[in-house]
Amino acid sequence: MEIRVRNVSKFYYSEGKRIEALVDVNLVIPSNRIFTLLGPSGCGKTTLLRCIVGLESPDSGEIAIGDEVVFSAEKGIFVPPDRRGLGMVFQTYAIWPHMNVFDNVAYPLQARNERQEEIARKVARALHFVQLDGFEKRPATKLSGGQQQRVALARALVAEPKVILFDEPLSNLDAKLREETRKELRRFLTELRITAVYVTHDQIEALALSDDIAVMRNGRIVETGTPREIYFDSDRQFVADFIGHANFIPGTVAATGESGTRVDSAIGPIACAKKTGAAPGQAVTVCIRPEFIHVHTDGRGDGENVFRGKVESLVFVGDACEGEIRIGETVLLFRIDPTAAVREGEEIALQFDPRHCTILMS
Repeated sequence: MEIRVRNVSKFYYSEGKRIEALVDVNLVIPSNRIFTLLGPSGCGKTTLLRCIVGLESPDSGEIAIGDEVVFSAEKGIFVPPDRRGLGMVFQTYAIWPHMNVFDNVAYPLQARNERQEEIARKVARALHFVQLDGFEKRPATKLSGGQQQRVALARALVAEPKVILFDEPLSNLDAKLREETRKELRRFLTELRITAVYVTHDQIEALALSDDIAVMRNGRIVETGTPREIYFDSDRQFVADFIGHANFIPGTVAATGESGTRVDSAIGPIACAKKTGAAPGQAVTVCIRPEFIHVHTDGRGDGENVFRGKVESLVFVGDACEGEIRIGETVLLFRIDPTAAVREGEEIALQFDPRHCTILMS
């Protein structure tokens, strides 16, 4: 079920000052896709989620779920949360302490008078998904925080709503369980063909889970796209810097052509295969991610974008070594195979792949 957000703004007042939580947000969330609102704390992503579900009332704009307008400031429409047909998983647990696990999960099905056999089947499936098999009779108050969060997740999924909204539901799980649950959650939502709106500040979670991502900043949508588009092709420095690690090298466009763009920078000329609308002489920033920097351990390198410098730091992080190299006054981040013969203090050569050199407009 498609969700349409049109010109939505929301303001708060604190100590006599107006705080802009959402500013003229326009967004279309496609049916049957996992759509993530991603951004730093305070960017407005949870406020937008609460406006969609009906827990907040915007100051202006319109929100439609499917064919129904559920909020319109102009028309005076406000459909209560319980009539919007949505499932919701909160960052807090929001489970009933006087009920056991089974009854917590079964409550939405019991409320609509489903048959006991069907309730038992669906609850068992939901609990198996969140790895709580055998916990049916356990009192909710006897569960750990992570287990309570999984009960809340199971309760939202058990009714199989057409739209389900998640407010950082995996934040209380340990790293390994979070990764496993993320994979299962994506599989489960895809199988059920549910429209999901997911709020997180975790970039890896957003990239791994989402079909589409909207990056937010200061109450505004900065950019939308698929995870690959957001990661590889963004021309906004905030987005490139927020998602993953990136090197930003200031420069000036020297030449443009069908083969790409050449940028003069403090470390030397950089060839970028991607075209840009920048004209020669225009100030730009070249973005290159550490994983796309090739290290020549023999200190040599041929072709375009070869630079030599001194390794200032090198840290082992398990699947790679992350390092810093100084080229003149510029320090760049790079990643290398942990078995590579590179040491701090060595002179090495780096090479950038022109296909992964993105030009950001200054």
